[in-house]
Amino acid sequence: MPLAGPLRLGTLKKRADFLRAARARRVVMPGFILQVRPRDDDDAIRIGFTCSKKVGNAVARNRAKRRLREVARHVLSRRGVPGTDYVFVGRADVTATRPFSVLIDDCNAALDRLP
Repeated sequence: MPLAGPLRLGTLKKRADFLRAARARRVVMPGFILQVRPRDDDDAIRIGFTCSKKVGNAVARNRAKRRLREVARHVLSRRGVPGTDYVFVGRADVTATRPFSVLIDDCNAALDRLP
């Protein structure tokens, strides 16, 4: 079953974009923090991922980011709003070990909380 949805997902690459998203609205979930920033255009959805050293060593941070990438691909490709930046922030000892289906439920619940 292919999970790619109709929406194109871009990637946040510049530090300034991450800082703008950090000042925007955020939803704290048990598995991660989701920062959401609407832009003034209707371009593709842009997604960023970040994990601090609190999450663990490089292996643990990369594992957490890989899991968050898949969550974003599953959920935001269908439910994301064009012209919006989403930043997933991994949480220590949770993002890499939480069951994947629960992470997807967390993401859906976070999007439900947004106006």
